[in-house]
Amino acid sequence: MSSSESEGPQDLPVLDRPAEGIPAVVDTPQALAEAVRRLAEGTGPVAVDAERAQGFRYSSKSYLFQMRRDGSGTHIIDPVAFEDAAGVPQLQSLQEAIGDAEWIIHAATQDLPCLVQAGLVPRRIFDTELAGRLLGLPRVGLGAMLEQFFQVRLLKEHSAADWSRRPLPEEWVNYAALDVELLVELREKLARELEAAGKLEWAEQEFAWLAEHCTDDVAPRKERWRRVHGLHQVRSQVGMAVVKELWTTRDELAARLDKAPGRLVQDAAISELAVLAGTTKPAHVPTKEELRGVNGFKRRTAKQYENNWIQALERVTALTSRELPALRMSPDGPPAPRSWERRHPEAFARWNRVRPATQQLAEKLGMPPENLISPDTLRRITFEPPAFTTEAVDARLEELGARPWQREIVVPVLVELFPEQ
Repeated sequence: MSSSESEGPQDLPVLDRPAEGIPAVVDTPQALAEAVRRLAEGTGPVAVDAERAQGFRYSSKSYLFQMRRDGSGTHIIDPVAFEDAAGVPQLQSLQEAIGDAEWIIHAATQDLPCLVQAGLVPRRIFDTELAGRLLGLPRVGLGAMLEQFFQVRLLKEHSAADWSRRPLPEEWVNYAALDVELLVELREKLARELEAAGKLEWAEQEFAWLAEHCTDDVAPRKERWRRVHGLHQVRSQVGMAVVKELWTTRDELAARLDKAPGRLVQDAAISELAVLAGTTKPAHVPTKEELRGVNGFKRRTAKQYENNWIQALERVTALTSRELPALRMSPDGPPAPRSWERRHPEAFARWNRVRPATQQLAEKLGMPPENLISPDTLRRITFEPPAFTTEAVDARLEELGARPWQREIVVPVLVELFPEQ
């Protein structure tokens, strides 16, 4: 470890190298067999982490897995080296070696999809970030938690690196190994804190739910193009059509090229061009000249595909008024509570009783309100509650995915506050 001369957390020593040295990358069948053997012979839980290439690649797959277990050391596994013709890593032996162990993952919901995609499915999980949330820790990033519990700093200079790069620089491998260096020890400290706070059973229910549902099919997001940054500035249906066609064109190109969409043309450029559609009345489809006037479309990569963007605009021109997308997407479930006051006054009154009460309860329990009950669950059950009985409310919360510990705490509050006062 090396020391820093700055004040505050910067005074802490830096965790800058694994205790056992930088491990070699596992990228051959022989190296994988040895890693599998050592992991299988290790004891206790397995620390697991994954690195993707977000911001560089279209794919959400992992380009590196880090695993550490007592008695086996740290293993840096390159899943790309073991992909079959369909691009699926063949890591069955690894799954068999660690499948029955508890997997320690920091922010499991981020890494589980790419682990499952590679055929690595945990049966038991301990999520250190979620444990920190249940404990009400002020900061739950891995670096912040290592500072709090081990008084060391973890540098994050390669967190946004292009992990699809090969060969991987040694300093990147060093960084990756450090992400699991203290994860087993952190799990033990957090488990003791949870038990002391009377929250260990709550955490275990949360972890069991994550493991049980990690292979569930995820319904595709509706109208993903509406997530474009700056969409709120677009005020016409023609402008919305411009966003939709440009986004769709960009997404198809990005998928084919395996590039992050923002590396072709940024969201800001799409929304800026779409805004131009509504600056005059009636709204108009932006011209080729207007496209060329937007800075984002002047970038080298964007200009390379200029014909694709122009063709997208031409498709908008051919749309009838009935084919134009709506200004706003139909909500999935109840509308946002801010819109209830005029059209759904009774639901609005319930919301104004229930939401503050659950927030105060979460504060009393020392955790974020969203960990006591998810905002979507609270919105749905408040907008259209079942019969105002303990049994009915409990059943509805269970149907919405609330865990037993959450229902035990929240149901009495909802039953008391739901009826009109």
